[in-house]
Parts: sequence; structure tokens; C-alpha cells
Amino acid sequence: MFEVQVGFLSYNGKFFPAGDPILTADNRAFRYGDGCFETMRVHQGEVVLGDLHFERLLASLNLLHFDIPAHFTKAYFLRQIADLCHKNNLTNMARVRFTVFRVDGGLYEPYSNMFNYVIQTWELNSSILGLNENGLVLDVFPDARKTSDKFSPIKSNNCLPYVMGAIYGKQHGLNEVLLLNQYGRVADSTIASVFIVHRKTIYTPPLSEGGVCGVMRKHLLRSELPFKMEEKPLTIEDLENADEIFLTNAIQGIRWVGHFRDNSYGNATAAILHEVLFDGKV
Repeated sequence: MFEVQVGFLSYNGKFFPAGDPILTADNRAFRYGDGCFETMRVHQGEVVLGDLHFERLLASLNLLHFDIPAHFTKAYFLRQIADLCHKNNLTNMARVRFTVFRVDGGLYEPYSNMFNYVIQTWELNSSILGLNENGLVLDVFPDARKTSDKFSPIKSNNCLPYVMGAIYGKQHGLNEVLLLNQYGRVADSTIASVFIVHRKTIYTPPLSEGGVCGVMRKHLLRSELPFKMEEKPLTIEDLENADEIFLTNAIQGIRWVGHFRDNSYGNATAAILHEVLFDGKV
């Protein structure tokens, strides 16, 4: 889906060739998954939904008890991303990952709560913004459960359930898989928030169900849209009885689901939402 990482990366604001090793074996993201990340779409040097990305990152850093330096403001965050895109000559569209991890040292208990960060970029083709022509084939990943606690909304560096889910999906000829919570209800998918349409109302699980706090999800919930939208727990039966299912994330926007198990779905609502979003250049 994405091209090879280009040019340079940024490590704490300094540029290094993207292929150069910059982390040690004591790196806490490597050892413990101790940190979090943001994946963003940048269009002509501007982070799309940048306010929401920084809002989520700041909330995650506070939940993870990082010491946040005074200079780490929204303006600083956005400027670091723009500078790297400029350095890599990504003038149209790019995928950017901003990864934060606690500084080296300690076992489970760290020596310090200060953090380092790495920013990486990949070129994106503008065709990624089109609504998918063929509906996704979706099923449930049966081998893991998401917990529902105050850390579950974070885009954590510990992504093992999502990695295993993605492998399962590829092995079984699926485009995407759902992860369930400890109650057997829908949390999210490997890279997206989950929405269903039933009787002209759009539903998505509340964050208390264990899903990541998706930026595009939050944007949809906050926007004035031509549909009624509610948060409620979703069961497998809810998905099977839905009129539509669609997934959202910050890179691809909206993708509609054509098949879930033995059920088929249309995309009328997803198509309207897609038009509303991208007419507004989101």
C-alpha cells in the first residue's frame, strides 16, 4: 500500500538518512512497547486534522506519565513534521508517523520519564483518497481480545494484537479484521474505527469498548453531518443486521465493507460521507 520510506527521518528534530540505525538495544519501545505514535496524512505541507492528532498525542503522553517539555507545543509538533516533509521533497501528499518512546534506562520501572521521538515519511498517491470501488471483505480475528481500560484508546507502541490480526487476515483472504473486547463486542479493526448504519442511524462503539481513539472517528462525531450518529456497544449480531458497515482512519478516510461473513452490504451512506469529507478537503 505504501511506498518505501524516502530520504531522511527526524530524530528529536535532527535529520538522519532513513536507513541509518539510530536506536540502541536498550530502546524502551523495542524492549517494552513503552510509548505511543501518531499516523497522519500530510497534504501540501499541512497535517490533515492536525489539531486532533496533537490533542490525542498530548492525552496519550499524559496518560503514560511522560514529562512533557515546555517547548513541545502544537506549533512545534506541526513544524517538525512540515520540516521533514520539506526535507524529503514531499510537496503533495505523504504519510507520516510520529513515534514517541521513553528514554533508555531501567527495567519495567524507568530511570526517567523524558521522551525521544522519531518522525518518518512515506509518499502517498492521491488515489488513496478515492472511495474504494469494491467493498472490503471483513471478519473477526478470533485469537485476541482488546481490554477496556484507560490505556486502550492510546495508539500504543505495543501493537501485537493488531499485528497478529493483520497476519490472520492475509492468511484467510480478508481485507481487514475486527478485534473484539473481553465481552465479545466490537472494539475496532487492525487500522480503523468501525461504524455501522442501521435504519438511517450511524453507530460506532464508545471508547469504553476498548477501541483506539481514532482521529477520523472523532472528526465525524464532532461534525455537522446529514445523518444521525450515536455511540453504542456493537455486537456481532448488530453487524450482521446492519444496512452498511464502514471503517475510518486518518490516512484513507472512509472505506466501505461489502461482505462480513455471509452478509453483503451497500455503500450509499459511506459514499455520501466520503463526498462531504473530501469536498471539505479532509
